Amino acid sequence: MRRIVIAGISGAGKTTLAAALAGRLGVPHIEMDALYHGPGWTRRPEFEDDVRGLTEGPGWICDAQYHWIVGDVLGTRADTFVWLDLPRRTVMGRVIRRSLARVITGRVLWNGNTETWRSLLRDPGHPVRWAWSQHGTRRSETAAFLSAHPEVPVVRLRTAAQARRWLRSVPPAPPPPV
Repeated sequence: MRRIVIAGISGAGKTTLAAALAGRLGVPHIEMDALYHGPGWTRRPEFEDDVRGLTEGPGWICDAQYHWIVGDVLGTRADTFVWLDLPRRTVMGRVIRRSLARVITGRVLWNGNTETWRSLLRDPGHPVRWAWSQHGTRRSETAAFLSAHPEVPVVRLRTAAQARRWLRSVPPAPPPPV
C-alpha cells in the first residue's frame, strides 16, 4: 500500500483516516478540498494539474473526491482503495458536530474560507445537506468506481471501530536509512 484512495461521504472520516495512515506509512496526504477550494469557495484553476502532479509520485494518500473533474486519474494510479461505508446516522452526527464547531469558532479552512450560519442553513452543497442527500448516491458511485477497477484491492470499513482496528493493523513504514 503506497498509493491509497479513501472514499466515503462527507463526515465519514476520510481526512482523519488519510492523515493518520499517511503518518503511519510515511507518505504524503493529499487533501483534495485544500487543492480544490480557492478564496470565496471557488474552484482553483490549478486543481486538476495539482492532482495529476501530486499523484504521479510513488506514494500518497488522498480522498476520492472531484472525480467529475479529474476523471479516472485516481483509479488508474491507486494500488489500494479504502471505502469508509459508514451508516448515515454515524456520518450525520459527525458532519453536524464538525460544521457547528467550524461555524461557532470561525475556523478558517482552505484559502481563507469559513463555514457560516448562512451556508449551513441555505447552501444545498453544504456538507451537512450533502451528506444527507447524497449518502445513497455516493455509495452507488463508489460501487461503480470499484467495478471499473477490479484490479485494485478494496478495504471496506462499515463502522468507526472497524476503521480504528484496521488502521492499527497496518504495519508502520520502516524508518528511513541513516
